[in-house]
Amino acid sequence: MTYTVTRSDRASRFGSAGLIATAAILTTVPVFFIATVVQQLTSLFVFVILAVMWNALAGYGGMVSVGQQAFIGFGAYGTVFLTNRDIHPYVAVVLAAVASAILAAILAPLVLRLKGGQFAVGTWVIAEALALLIILDHSLGGGTGVSLRGLNVYSPDDRRSYTYWLALAFLVVLLVAVFLLLRGRTGPGLQAIRDDEEAAASLGVRVWPLKAGLYVLAGFGCGAAGALIMANTLFIEPRSIFGVQWTAYMIFMVLVGGIGTFEGPLFGALLFFAVQYWFADYDAWYLIGLGLTAGAFALFLPHGLWSLVQKRSGLRLLPVGYHLQRDGPGD
Repeated sequence: MTYTVTRSDRASRFGSAGLIATAAILTTVPVFFIATVVQQLTSLFVFVILAVMWNALAGYGGMVSVGQQAFIGFGAYGTVFLTNRDIHPYVAVVLAAVASAILAAILAPLVLRLKGGQFAVGTWVIAEALALLIILDHSLGGGTGVSLRGLNVYSPDDRRSYTYWLALAFLVVLLVAVFLLLRGRTGPGLQAIRDDEEAAASLGVRVWPLKAGLYVLAGFGCGAAGALIMANTLFIEPRSIFGVQWTAYMIFMVLVGGIGTFEGPLFGALLFFAVQYWFADYDAWYLIGLGLTAGAFALFLPHGLWSLVQKRSGLRLLPVGYHLQRDGPGD
């Protein structure tokens, strides 16, 4: 019996066409819907970006970070820092995302030496250190927070529309980047590293470049998310934007949606958006509920809700993995 390694190109083309059509439709939202819908969808796009980035790190690269809020906060405060130096606010959003990627590249040689729990704790320590530095910097508002006044030149409706379109552009670019990364040769290499780093290295997988590249991409995406949060809310304070609750959100979205799948985090972000809308006012109990739910999924449904959809419908919108196809009976 022989097998052939194949990819679902037809499903990929179908999913790609669906992604393009959906993005095209979403560009019209600010024209036809009220301001509240536009702002809420911008928040949803941010959640999707965060879910996709954390899933790329943990689900495909095996790097379970609890400190991605370091880049979220860095992107948000980077936007303010650049705007205060007479850079256009929306240009500052893009530059802050790039600066977050540069920060990730600087940190990579340090944090990627750590494994498992040490890596998780190390990333959290970095986030806390950055938050402390911001609190001590009174030019950025210190511990009381800071506003993004540069966007006041726009009317509220125009500001929401421009922020929405920029968030949508970031989301599409990052989805395409992750899809291409996982669809190519790097995808199996990253999954091999996730399963057994030493074995992957012995088979010739370039462990360090792949992990570092993925870490930098996640830094860029989370930095973009933080900058977009700043542009969408116009005010942040360090304890909130650098808070560990962002990790709780990302873990919930990925574990509930389906870790290690392309579609799962998208599904999980939609579910989390609905849960937050209804239960966010419960404060600490809300976070406890998220943690318990994520833990239950990790124990009893480790592949998330998307795995149930796949099993019952066979639907794979954007498959990024390889599978074995039996050619027929053999010796």
